[in-house]
Amino acid sequence: MCFMPVLTVSFSEIDIHFARFMKRLAGLSSQDLYFASALVSRATGEGHVCLNLADMAEKSFVIDTCVDSEEYTAPPLEQWEEILLSSNVAGRPGDYRPLVIDDSHRLYLYRYWEYERVLADSISMRASGTVKDIDFNKLREGISLLFPSTDDRETNWQRIAAFVSVMKRLCIITGGPGTGKSTVIAKVLALILMQNKNVRIGLAAPTGKAAVRMEQAIRHVKEDLCVPDTIKDAILSRTNTVHRLLGSISGSPYFQHNTENPLDLDILVLDEASMVDLPLMSKLVQAIPTRCRFIILGDKDQLASVEPGSVLGDMCGGKTEPGFSDDLCRAYSQITGDKMPVARLRPDMPSIGDCVVELRKTYRFGPESGIGYVSRLIKDGQGKSSIDVLKDKHHTDVNWKPLPVPDRLPIELKARIVDGYRQLAEASDPIEALKQLEHFTILCALRQGPYGVLAINRIAEEILYSEGLIDKKGGWYHGRPVMITKNDYNIGLFNGDIGIVFSDHKGNSDLGAFFMMSDGSVRKIPVSRLPVHETVYAITVHKSQGSEFDRVVLVLPDRFSSVITRELIYTAITRSRGYLEIWGDERCFVEGVKGRIKRVSGLRDALWVASGNEKTVV
Repeated sequence: MCFMPVLTVSFSEIDIHFARFMKRLAGLSSQDLYFASALVSRATGEGHVCLNLADMAEKSFVIDTCVDSEEYTAPPLEQWEEILLSSNVAGRPGDYRPLVIDDSHRLYLYRYWEYERVLADSISMRASGTVKDIDFNKLREGISLLFPSTDDRETNWQRIAAFVSVMKRLCIITGGPGTGKSTVIAKVLALILMQNKNVRIGLAAPTGKAAVRMEQAIRHVKEDLCVPDTIKDAILSRTNTVHRLLGSISGSPYFQHNTENPLDLDILVLDEASMVDLPLMSKLVQAIPTRCRFIILGDKDQLASVEPGSVLGDMCGGKTEPGFSDDLCRAYSQITGDKMPVARLRPDMPSIGDCVVELRKTYRFGPESGIGYVSRLIKDGQGKSSIDVLKDKHHTDVNWKPLPVPDRLPIELKARIVDGYRQLAEASDPIEALKQLEHFTILCALRQGPYGVLAINRIAEEILYSEGLIDKKGGWYHGRPVMITKNDYNIGLFNGDIGIVFSDHKGNSDLGAFFMMSDGSVRKIPVSRLPVHETVYAITVHKSQGSEFDRVVLVLPDRFSSVITRELIYTAITRSRGYLEIWGDERCFVEGVKGRIKRVSGLRDALWVASGNEKTVV
């Protein structure tokens, strides 16, 4: 006899309250409606955009709630959908109901269905549009000047990305660290300004740290461009966070700029797009004028956003090979004289296929780089081979260290912490201290537990205090690094912003928290006014996105957790510019590299599925 496995799921108080509300609103006592509502609420809480009913139908569950547990077996799929649709709280796409069921058996909360629909429509519309009034002679001259041909016969993906950015109203440029995304975007803006010096440009990133890095990179690249100073001056390097760009409204999820009040821009460049969740991306595209080019940068292999959705991954995800349409290949050859040595897109593929370019050559890590080698192995799911490289003394920029037991952790970490944070503690001014924060960090997969950020931050403070490098009496002290963990629109600090507590007297009086703004200036906030925050000698891998450090120590837990995935480990590794050390258990590491983040959404299908086919390239 074959027995169906019983799945154990836990519901939060929010899940339970929502499910009860749906029952009351429907005026039904249906357990099938109750559990479908609780499951979809739980799914969005875990980062999914929707719930795939087909995956849950006819399965048996043990439901853990805040009070007790109970058993539930879901009905067959068609019967379950019929039960839900017969209520007044669920409907088909286009119906104004709290729950929406689409033709692919995906159950949404209405607001997430709306976010996804708006985003898919906007991206598809932009992908199908080309830019008019291009001066092809100027484009030919500009590409030749900024992306000169080489003799190595290697495909110049930066040149292709620049060409697509000029020709199309949408361009998605993805690539790992050091592939030249910042270089490309500075040159792209120069190419566009050669066409029209009066275009209005906006630059944005999801966090303050990412905005600062983008601004600094563009400012550095543009100074070396072989273009007139008038073009250099017009390449804006002032970068906003997405929230600041849209104009946050205190106490509201809405923004000043929206469909009725769009941004006054001709070009918008969004960096670190993997960090942008579905609701924020949907609100952003609603605020972009129809005429505006949208250029998106990011690494599709990094962790997805903390909030629901994996937007960048979904936008890139349907393109499994670097193919382009015949028309685009022909135009590229006519302008550049090069041929795209890639497969052609199927004639019936959506136009987004011409808008995604992956940069494949890394300029940061040379052929002998252990960091570059390990990051490629992780992307390919080769955990055991990655450990072998980490242990190989031939690669001096990487190292593997067996994870010590919790009692030994302070002793083992002491040398790293003192060496890594001494210069931070001895910094003479806030600007120097903020720069020192980029030299070293400890990354953790978890917040809780002996190997989580909370425990390791306590260890770091005790070690630095015992060495006389900080005076942590009272909680606030000179040299304390802090990260904002909740948006504060009144003060203008946002989740992920990192600052340093500093006093001109190097004592614990007259303390202020200093934050680097996107324009390079430093802003002082009284510590009494800081939004919700935490100490960050150690930070989670999720919170490290958008940052880079000279040296990174990654501390993984001693037992496997579903949090440990290929994307998390890859993201942690690629935060390091110079030296990487991983402390972990080999079996847990290998198991983690096997795991992939799979978030349920309909965005990929909405953008990529054409004529009933998902395969993109022939």
